[in-house]
This record gives sequence, C-alpha cells and structure tokens, in this order.
Amino acid sequence: MTETIERPGFVERNRPGKAKMKAAIFVEKNRIVLDEKPIPDVGPLDALIRITTTTICGTDVHILKGEYPVEKGLTIGHEPVGIIEKLGSAVEGFAEGQRVIAGAITPSGYSNACLCGCASQDGPRMKHGFKPMGGWRFGNTIDGAQAEYLVVPDAMTNLAPVPEALGDEQVLMCPDIMSTGFAGAESGKVRIGDTVAVFAQGPIGLCATAGARLMGATRIIAVDRVGERLNVARAMGADEVVDFSKVDPVEEILRLTDGRGVDVAIEALGRQETFEAALRVLRPGGTLSSLGVYSSDLKIPLDAFAAGLGDNRIVTSLCPGGKERMRRLMDVVASGRVDARALVTHRFKLDDIEKAYDLFSHQRDGVLKVAITP
Repeated sequence: MTETIERPGFVERNRPGKAKMKAAIFVEKNRIVLDEKPIPDVGPLDALIRITTTTICGTDVHILKGEYPVEKGLTIGHEPVGIIEKLGSAVEGFAEGQRVIAGAITPSGYSNACLCGCASQDGPRMKHGFKPMGGWRFGNTIDGAQAEYLVVPDAMTNLAPVPEALGDEQVLMCPDIMSTGFAGAESGKVRIGDTVAVFAQGPIGLCATAGARLMGATRIIAVDRVGERLNVARAMGADEVVDFSKVDPVEEILRLTDGRGVDVAIEALGRQETFEAALRVLRPGGTLSSLGVYSSDLKIPLDAFAAGLGDNRIVTSLCPGGKERMRRLMDVVASGRVDARALVTHRFKLDDIEKAYDLFSHQRDGVLKVAITP
C-alpha cells in the first residue's frame, strides 16, 4: 500500500513497492500510447518533479512517424512544468514543493561543449566532450515529460524556479518553443533596423517572429498559408504577412523589399522548399538561420548560393537549455514583452493524450499547441 502525505504545493509518496505512473510511451512507428510505468527513482544530482502541465512538440510527431528514431518503450516529451517531488542527495539550492520548469535541453554543465558555449551539443561522457544534439535527453535518450512524473538530470544546472505571478501556460513555451524560436533570431544575429523574413508560422516560427522583434528588427515579414496563424504572427510582431498559397513568397518578398532582399531569413519548418525560399530572399551577405528538423537531404541551388561567393551565412540552432536560459525567458514573459498564451489553442488531460496526438499530428481545428494536464 502506498502512503501519501499531503503538504502545501506537493505530494510526497513513501513507496514500499514500485508505485506506478501514467506515461505516453513510444511503441512503434505511428503508435504512441498511454501506459503505466514505475515512478522513477532519483540519483544524487537528479530531481523528481510532478508534472502539472506539458505539451506536444513537432519533434514528437517526427518520432511518432518514425522520422526520428528512439528506443521502443521510451516516454516522450521535453517541455515540463511541475513541482519538485524529491531531490537527489547532492542537490542544493532547491526545495521539495518548489514550482519549476526545466528546459527541453538539459546540459550537464561541465562538458567541453558546455564550457565553450555549445551546451546543446553536450557530451560529458565522450572522450572529446562533444556529442551532436547531446543536450537533448528528455524523450530522446531518457524518459520524457508526457507523464505524471519526470526525472530531471543535473538538476542544479537545469531546474529554474517559476515566479509566483506566472501561470503554467505563461511559461509552458519557455522550455522549447520560445527558446528555439528566439535562438533563430539570436543565431541569425538580427540587428536594430534589420528586415527579417520568417518562413512558417507554427509555434516555433511565431516565437522566431517575436524574437526578431525583441532583437531590434524593424521590418518582419511572416510567411505561412494559414490565415489564423498569420493573424497571430501580426500579434507576435510581424509587420507584413505573405500567404504563400496566394503568391510566390520569394517574388513577393523581393517585391516588398524593392529587390534588395532581407538581412536575415529564418526557416522554421524543416523542408527543402522553405529552406530554398529562405536562401533566395537573402540580400548579398545576409544570413539564413535554420530551425527546422529535416527528414531528408537538403540541396542548395547554385544560383541562390551565388556559386558560394555571396558572403552569405547559413547557421543552425538547437534549442538552448539550462536554468539561466529559462530564467531569462521567464523574465521576458513577466515583463509583458512577449505573451505566448495565444499559442495554446487546445487543452487535454493526460488520460486523453492519444487524442491530443491525433489532433496535433494532423493539424486539425487550427491547433498550434496543446496543454496537457494531469
């Protein structure tokens, strides 16, 4: 029998046996199902958090479709908001019952990659200290956040306290969508007075639009074909919108810029056609900042690449993580400069997460992001 002790803000469970929790588990291609797993234990540097809100990401859909391989039986998800249930014996500076988030990327904080500023490529167990995408552990190499409980590794590096004044849905975009979208503008080195085009206004593209505005861009052109998303893009900072179902986006952006092109083009979808269009609208010496997760090889057209002599930059970004990144993003939210609550268009209980996946993966009913609660 499980003894439960209620305290303000959290529940502590003394578990003589292995108590169970609900979790969204990858079974095989096109099958993520809700099942039970043992509530995990924590190591000395870990924290166990009780999930209060999480969500589904486009990357989770890549996993569902078999486009990104993970082990069968893995719990999916990497966007947690929750309450500390239990702390590892070596964790300091946090308290059980404290409300926290953790980034989708959970770097160790001590690898060569982390110490040179490439924490998303964290490789603490590699000989040279780097591993491609090594910082992405939740729902990739360890159990993720679409569950009742989640173990956060290297808790002192990755847990960030949530200010009392902020609700779960206000900070839900911080672990991934906001961090990734902003990174598109940051990696593109958007400057005051820049003209920026953002291709695709899904959740990440919308946050890239908001990020470009924060960085000082004075003309932001948002590209999509869904009218509702283009409306949200205006609210997030777009000055002009281009519906690519009605006009050729390259021709339209070149027309809008009087043939000059844009200083920075952000690709937020992960497809050949959007990548190529982003390259074609760059001015000479401009930057293509790529955020998309690609499922096949990319081709660079020779003319758009100016035979390699156009002084263009192509940069990629994986969502920055760690507690300082999360603190900064929550400060942006608290300041009122970005309000991402409009991105949460649907809400489901964890028991209904399979229905949530069906809706989200098929992009029905104007869905942007779904909030999943216990």
